Amino acid sequence: MLSPAGEAAHRLALLGWLLLGVASAVVLIVTVAIIIPLRRRRVSLADAPLAGSPDREDGVMPISIGVGLSILVLIAAYIGTVVTLHATVTPPRTPALTVSVTAHQWWWEIEYTDANPGRSVRTANEFHIPVGQTVRLELQSADVVHSFWVPRLQGKVDVIPGETNSFWIEADQPGTYYGQCAKYCGMQHAHMAIFVIADSPSDFASWLDRQREPAHAPTDSLVQAGQTAFTNAPCAFCHTIRGTEAAGRAGPDLTHLAGRGTIAAGELRNGTGDLSAWITNAPSLKPGTLMPRMDLDPRTLHAVVAYLRTLN
Repeated sequence: MLSPAGEAAHRLALLGWLLLGVASAVVLIVTVAIIIPLRRRRVSLADAPLAGSPDREDGVMPISIGVGLSILVLIAAYIGTVVTLHATVTPPRTPALTVSVTAHQWWWEIEYTDANPGRSVRTANEFHIPVGQTVRLELQSADVVHSFWVPRLQGKVDVIPGETNSFWIEADQPGTYYGQCAKYCGMQHAHMAIFVIADSPSDFASWLDRQREPAHAPTDSLVQAGQTAFTNAPCAFCHTIRGTEAAGRAGPDLTHLAGRGTIAAGELRNGTGDLSAWITNAPSLKPGTLMPRMDLDPRTLHAVVAYLRTLN
């Protein structure tokens, strides 16, 4: 959040630095206001006018000044906060596209909707946006209260069951931006990451076109065996791979799984070893996950992983 890369994040960072500066100035002023009178009033008890009746006139002016400064500081902080909140809630321009984000325990489902249902795209835990264009997010929860936060691009917004919260993000430079569920949502709350990848508009359009394509039919015998094993196993009841018989909706869409950098919402790298370990015994790696343990023999596991690694 101290290295903003979006218009809203820049405003939030500016407000943060402003409040930090004001708070530091207040601490300094109060400290000085306490120390100076103490140094000036080194009076012995014998010199006091009357025991138990200290002269209070010396403290009236500092107190009045302190109260006045406090009121001014609070008013300035309030105005700055309201202005910033308004700016972060209101998009600077008409959104170029709308993305639906659904929070689950403990992963994120992302969908690019289209008037033609066959051109809609579903992915998980990472999604792409075009640089310099405003993207509208429609945020929903499938279970408990979550909070969507990509600190370099925007502030936080709660994701509440039964409600749809509209939000917007924008990146002013290409890159991969890490996000996190920012509200405690269960035992794996800390392992519910999301990645926003900002591409140039042309690269984004190319990526979205590739995502709309179904999975390509395998030609290698090992990969073919992996596809058969996947669609015949319980995997197909929970996951979708477009172009195959797998059409489950309980878990992430795996049509282009190999193109993602991580699996399990950022918990593991999307490599052969981690993917094999996740399929074999996901609950041991992420306790509480709904992904069950899969008892596959080594040969079948090898074929399934080989197949999944081809899903670009």
